[in-house]
Amino acid sequence: MSSLSNPPIPGNVPAPGIIEGPFRPKHRRTHTGFGVREIKAVEASIPQPLREIWRKLSASEFTGKEQFQKEVVRHVETTLARSIYNCDDNAAYSGTALAIRDNLVIKWNKTQQHQTLQDQKRVYYLSLEFLMGRTLDNAMLNTGLKDTAREGVSGLGFRIEDIIDQEHDAALGNGGLGRLAACFLDSLATLNYPAWGYGLRYRYGIFKQEIINGFQAEVPDYWLDFNPWEFPRHDVAIDVMFYGTVNPGPRDDHGNIKKVWEGGEIVQAIAYDVPIPGYGTDCTNNLRLWSSKPSGGEFDFGKFNSGDYEGSIRDQQRAETISAVLYPNDNIDAGKELRLKQQYFWVAASLHDIVRRFKKSHRPWKEFPEQVAIQLNDTHPTLAIVELQRIFIDIENLAWDEAWSLVTRTFGYTNHTVLPEALEKWSVPLVQNLLPRHLQIIYDINLFFLQSVERKFPKDRDLLRRVSVVEEGTPQVLRMAYLAIIGSHKVNGVAELHSDLIKATIFKDFVDIFGQDKFTNVTNGITPRRWLHQANPKLSDLIASKVGGYDFLQDLTKLSVLEKYIDDKTFKKEWMEIKLAAKVKLAKYIKDTTQIAVNPHSLFDIQVKRIHEYKRQQMNIFGVIYRYLRLKEMTPEERKKQVPRTSIFGGKAAPGYWMAKTIIRLITAVGEVVNQDEETNCLLKVIFIEDYNVSKAEVIVPASDISEHISTAGTEASGTSNMKFVLNGGLIIGTCDGANIEITREIGEENIFLLGNLAEHVEDLRHQHRFGKDVVMDLKLREVCDAIEAGRFGPEQTYSGLMSALTTGCDYYLVSDDFSSYIATQDLVDEAYKDQDGWATKSITSVARMGFFSADRAINEYADEIWNIEPSKIEPRS
Repeated sequence: MSSLSNPPIPGNVPAPGIIEGPFRPKHRRTHTGFGVREIKAVEASIPQPLREIWRKLSASEFTGKEQFQKEVVRHVETTLARSIYNCDDNAAYSGTALAIRDNLVIKWNKTQQHQTLQDQKRVYYLSLEFLMGRTLDNAMLNTGLKDTAREGVSGLGFRIEDIIDQEHDAALGNGGLGRLAACFLDSLATLNYPAWGYGLRYRYGIFKQEIINGFQAEVPDYWLDFNPWEFPRHDVAIDVMFYGTVNPGPRDDHGNIKKVWEGGEIVQAIAYDVPIPGYGTDCTNNLRLWSSKPSGGEFDFGKFNSGDYEGSIRDQQRAETISAVLYPNDNIDAGKELRLKQQYFWVAASLHDIVRRFKKSHRPWKEFPEQVAIQLNDTHPTLAIVELQRIFIDIENLAWDEAWSLVTRTFGYTNHTVLPEALEKWSVPLVQNLLPRHLQIIYDINLFFLQSVERKFPKDRDLLRRVSVVEEGTPQVLRMAYLAIIGSHKVNGVAELHSDLIKATIFKDFVDIFGQDKFTNVTNGITPRRWLHQANPKLSDLIASKVGGYDFLQDLTKLSVLEKYIDDKTFKKEWMEIKLAAKVKLAKYIKDTTQIAVNPHSLFDIQVKRIHEYKRQQMNIFGVIYRYLRLKEMTPEERKKQVPRTSIFGGKAAPGYWMAKTIIRLITAVGEVVNQDEETNCLLKVIFIEDYNVSKAEVIVPASDISEHISTAGTEASGTSNMKFVLNGGLIIGTCDGANIEITREIGEENIFLLGNLAEHVEDLRHQHRFGKDVVMDLKLREVCDAIEAGRFGPEQTYSGLMSALTTGCDYYLVSDDFSSYIATQDLVDEAYKDQDGWATKSITSVARMGFFSADRAINEYADEIWNIEPSKIEPRS
């Protein structure tokens, strides 16, 4: 019996409410996460001779080609247990990645030690998505080792491009939200800000998209087969509880009866760390991802021995499901519960880690907001506000008002949507069951907030209903965006139009309550290191030759020098040759993956992003159908005057989003018809690139002639793909929405193709569609719908929902209202493309004026206006 029980460990007493089962192994924390005092004390306790030996033998970074090759061969032979005879591209990738990683880890350790000793304020960026893409190429570029690696692997008989292609994209995100987070991590490290990212380590990502018989199919994305970029921290294991009950406990120091949350199910969060290198600096920050596992071990021998073989691993399966998939389908109740579990599991583990780190500094609690800034990337991490309040009042015994003051001065909230239906809500019964203590705290937060509102606006009772976190209904629901606003000291939008719209519409009441100063704007940006230097190295080299080096990668405003060369014919010729080479590369990829040949001299018209009705891929494909119908009506002589066009689509539809899947099916069906029509396929091709991701974007973006950003005005918060395309010399066709407006202001209206109604007209048009008379579908669109309903692109019933959305659905996204403008603007694109010299002028001018749209600029704005943090320069090794 004694062999199965562990004596209690002094100083490791479980927190109230944490279950200690009879077979649950006790957690013994190792010496991790030291504070400044502990580091100095431990260092002083080590004898000087031992310290000298350790320093003498410390790992050092390789320098030069031969040392790099030695490290690669060592890893292939020892880490992988291979030899020269069976070292293929995949093994060469592994050896190269591990060699680069070794150098990176040295900088990483130094950075973390430096930041701990500096003991300054840190920012913690909480995002449910981090769309990182491939790591090897980015790590080589940021650490300045790309040329060394290229020469080194070439000497070993490999091509660096083949090695890079072996890496799986990290399946930690899906769309712009996750890619923005990845760009921000890059900029935080590049600018030497002390920062950590916190997310979930999804075992299968969102899903791998396959197109089968024209329809999207979802299959698991096995991206973790080999991942040299993560470091398991099994000693950082945090218990997270769900369900249970809340019972009265003893009185606290303030005379209040404490609430004790107990009796629930425990899941353990295991930390996995990923180094994030900055460009041109030794600063290497940390991304910590949490993986879920059962707290009582992975296997129940009792159940197994009793014949319950499935039950013996049931706890393991239930626990591991939490971090299995990004965005489980929430069309069913079980999916909703799993999503909420994910969100709490992630923020609870992260907050535990953040608070633990602060306590190592031995500072008083009143200094918490001076040491910690937490940014909520959209509403997904809003429960962090509630969890931090719970930690303060239930565990650290702070008074409610003191705790709430600390909480509200710690958090900032970034809103990413203007769509009321996209604001996250959770049913009260679900939260009551899963997180009973948190529901009590939310009720208290809401009560105190509403009381303060009533004091300020005593005669406006309807205002209380409008701003309450609890929305009345059957059942009641919790409005998480409202909770995020109440619990944060700053709320920001991500583009000027977006920030103005949220203040004027969905959050108008909160502006009246808190004032204008609480709401600000930080227009999104992208990192030029990945989206120009890495994705389009030839263009980056050409730009560097004209602006005096690669400093523009850290100060994007230096691109303005390019305007001097707008009339330089040799420069323009080189520019367009680079664009053509990128199109040839994409054409080869399309041929290799789809067996469809496309003409690289045709106009490449590209729309790649998450499939959603508000992004209006349906309007794009309707436009393609209209173009096809016109081509079919033309004589051979008329067709000779037309600009050849290749329309390229890519993006994933959420598994439960039936309409988005229908749009994909229409795109692939149109492609099946158009690509095989020998009369017109020399003038029009339609391509759908399956399983769109960051690595594919790095091939697609440089090849764009025109990219489509045609969301219904007032629906796209910002968009960052528009910035990526323009930075690579592509032009935009788009609506006055999101960052398109600021891009237009920067590059000039003559260099962008704008279309459609403005945001201020949208609600009037929707009202007219819903209640007005004589609302007639645009005749051009009617012709397209007739062709679809006639079965020209497959059975008409396949698209019945898409068609009814335009009619009985009242055309909520205003496709009919903008369609004529869209077609007319596409005609202007064709005419402009015929003048290749003028097109080159537009392309160069646009790139020259993109300096504002850097993630570095955005991060500096966050640091100054929201986080109040300073950079901490890591001095390079002598």
